[in-house]
Amino acid sequence: MSIDALKINTLKAWWFAVMQDQTQVRVLRFAVGVTLSATLAYAVNWPLAFLLPVLVTFLLSLPLPVMSLTMGFRNMKQTLLAFVLGLVFALFFLRFPSIFLIMLTLVMFHLYYYLNRGGSLWFTLLSFIGVLLLSMLGNSNEGLSVVISLGFIGTAWITIVMVWVAHYLIPDPHSTVFHKEPTFQGVYSKAAAQTALKSTLVILPLASLFFIFNLVDYLLVMIFSTLFILKPELSEGKEAGVKSLVSTLLGGAYAWFFYWLIVAVPEFYFYVALIFLTSLVFGRHIFSGHENSKYYASALIALFVLINDSMGEGANFSELLIIRIALITLAVIYITSALKIIESYWPSEKLIKTKDVN
Repeated sequence: MSIDALKINTLKAWWFAVMQDQTQVRVLRFAVGVTLSATLAYAVNWPLAFLLPVLVTFLLSLPLPVMSLTMGFRNMKQTLLAFVLGLVFALFFLRFPSIFLIMLTLVMFHLYYYLNRGGSLWFTLLSFIGVLLLSMLGNSNEGLSVVISLGFIGTAWITIVMVWVAHYLIPDPHSTVFHKEPTFQGVYSKAAAQTALKSTLVILPLASLFFIFNLVDYLLVMIFSTLFILKPELSEGKEAGVKSLVSTLLGGAYAWFFYWLIVAVPEFYFYVALIFLTSLVFGRHIFSGHENSKYYASALIALFVLINDSMGEGANFSELLIIRIALITLAVIYITSALKIIESYWPSEKLIKTKDVN
């Protein structure tokens, strides 16, 4: 056997061993999927293209099997519905402030209630982003709301395709066992209704202030607060906020090095190679099983957002990082304070049972 043949056989044996290790498969698929999506986004550069690697990072960081065609098309349909809902608020309800706030309250409650019964996280997140973001933009420019919604829908659909491509290129080993996802409860759930009501009561005053005073410059505070309160327990809401803050600091540190490297070598091939190495490092942390692994997916998302914002004319990287940290901190302070107030007046289970007995 020649030396070249021996090298090829050794390489095949190594590749086969890697493809049988679930953790290695997920890390490599994560790196490949994120790199391909970032390359496509920055090569074509359509409106909101920078969100493609952000959404792909989010989906590939989850230990889930490949989406079936049915599930993929369902997610595409949910994306369309989420932003159509947002446009309805931006183009119609926003003209009538009282009706807008009433409908916003009802939609927030039902979204939280839907998620608490095992509903789609993808649909819930995009619906909140669609309703809040498009409504705030609609306050100043209705046409911008339409453009943003189309950009979001297109990018989300391409995200699903990129996730399929990543799974096709690097499939899961046949021996992989996945945890069964919780099924959606189609019947009334008292616990889900109570947690949804608590989440709505916490976020509604903040959302009302933002729309009444048109605080579009601080929109991230409202969006972060809405997402931190998906689980309205004080400890979990605070934990979600702290996690986001730590992830932003971690992502900011990596983004600082990343930014100056691409400034030093402003070549597209270098950018692609750097994306692959960075996502490979982050992927190893995400799927390591370590207690700190929960920070790295959000940290990579923060990196993409900061790098994208830093590429604008006259942008200041340090200023952008400080502003983002400040906005997340404000969201954490609000959620923690609001939950403490709500929980101090929230009737306990013992009190409710005592009243029922009497």
